[in-house]
Amino acid sequence: MRPIEELASNSGPVAFRRIDVVRVRIPMLEPFRISSGEVSQKEALIVRISDGDSFGWGESSAMAGSFYSTDTPDTCQRELIDQLVPGIVGREFKHMAALEEYLKSAVGSPFVRVAVETAAWELLARREQKSLGELFGAQARPVPSGLALGLYDSEKQLRDAVERYRPRQYKRLKIKIKRGNDIALVRRVREWLGDFPLFVDANADYGPEDLSVFHDLDQFGLLMFEQPFGRNDLETSAELQRCVRTPVCLDESVECVQDARRAIALGSCRIVNIKLQRVGGYTEALRIVEECAAHGIAVWMGTMPELGVGSAQAMALASDPLFSYPTDVEPSCRWYANDVLRPQLSLNQTGCLDLPEGPGLGFEVDPAKLECFAVAQWSFRE
Repeated sequence: MRPIEELASNSGPVAFRRIDVVRVRIPMLEPFRISSGEVSQKEALIVRISDGDSFGWGESSAMAGSFYSTDTPDTCQRELIDQLVPGIVGREFKHMAALEEYLKSAVGSPFVRVAVETAAWELLARREQKSLGELFGAQARPVPSGLALGLYDSEKQLRDAVERYRPRQYKRLKIKIKRGNDIALVRRVREWLGDFPLFVDANADYGPEDLSVFHDLDQFGLLMFEQPFGRNDLETSAELQRCVRTPVCLDESVECVQDARRAIALGSCRIVNIKLQRVGGYTEALRIVEECAAHGIAVWMGTMPELGVGSAQAMALASDPLFSYPTDVEPSCRWYANDVLRPQLSLNQTGCLDLPEGPGLGFEVDPAKLECFAVAQWSFRE
């Protein structure tokens, strides 16, 4: 990877001659449940920016219901449409560093900034006739994909999901856990799958009083415990990491490079999950990657899950070997009966996702599908 501060200061200019925003709503094939909530349809804001010659796509993909963060599609729409886009349309920024500085001063939500920031990086890549991976200096490879399963009401429903989605097609399996639905669940999955690569994601559902749960889970040879405790409770994560063999992975706790530095200093984790939506785009994501690499902390690329645009953006980084665990990006047909991306994301015979050749993301957005799923549209010109 190229040093991000140097790259951001030398990539540009970025001009916003036209910005189109489409809010879409796409049914999910089954509800996605975690410890704090459930979603059965995906709402996202798809953004297309143009400088008159080149263009780039972005996605704002906060979950409905505020169960992952306080950001929702409604709050992101208001910030994007009423604040951010009117402030940048018709403007030109000298380089990406200047654009990022403006974005951070204009809106507080990373789920809003990411839609413009990632689109701007793709615009620059298309202008240079490079893929995003080439622009960032990533060492391209097929992207190892991992299956993620949410919470179910019974072990039978989970078993049915395991059989339906066939985790052995993938490189690993992640299952969600919550208080009271953890140790027995992992024991059953181990019985079903043997020593197949497996880990658990708690989505911050546990507290300091629950350390014994993870001591018991430590016997199952898991790849990691993802976000066992609250976002700000790095001390309990550090206490856990000191007394278990299983690596602790932080997700919600790391929203910026300063969070990563604090976690590393406390010894709170051995792995960090990076989500472009959560950290506000590529620039901050790559800062976190650099910080983790300097201290021997492994990283991998997670998803919300996003629609195809956000998933393809994640793949552009996850293709680099610095991302040492399989991504949460899965085939389009895993979550949605349809998607706006062309071609659809698909799993190859080795359990990986292939990045198509071509500038930018390599993928395109299907305008007919975008129109089909649109619930609102806006267009801004200089």
